[in-house]
Amino acid sequence: MKKITLALLATTMLAFGHGSVTPQAIDTHELKPLGADWLEENPYKGDATAIKIGKYAYSENCARCHGLDAISGGIAPDLRFLDDGIDGDEWFMERVRGGAVRNGNVYMPPFEGVLNQEAMWALRAYVMSLPKE
Repeated sequence: MKKITLALLATTMLAFGHGSVTPQAIDTHELKPLGADWLEENPYKGDATAIKIGKYAYSENCARCHGLDAISGGIAPDLRFLDDGIDGDEWFMERVRGGAVRNGNVYMPPFEGVLNQEAMWALRAYVMSLPKE
């Protein structure tokens, strides 16, 4: 029993202490396909299915740095305060697709090639649905 408890503790520490930040693919088969060309504006704003998928995608890929429900603890930007319009969409997609590197340090892994366009826009729809408190 003691070994199991220690194993669970170690796993929890990795999950919440940055641990593995390998991006996780997201099932988007319930969403309307968007095609090969990258859109400039979120087509899923207010879409309940996209928000549900985006919430799952966020918990799997974003929460460890951006905080639960996008309430940042200071490690990464608080995504709730991005502009809700096309400027926010553009910044969000640029960062999610390409990641963030400063002075040779990876602050955020690139998600292009791991998440499809539908998953990225679903993430944006979820974040936009959160209260800005």
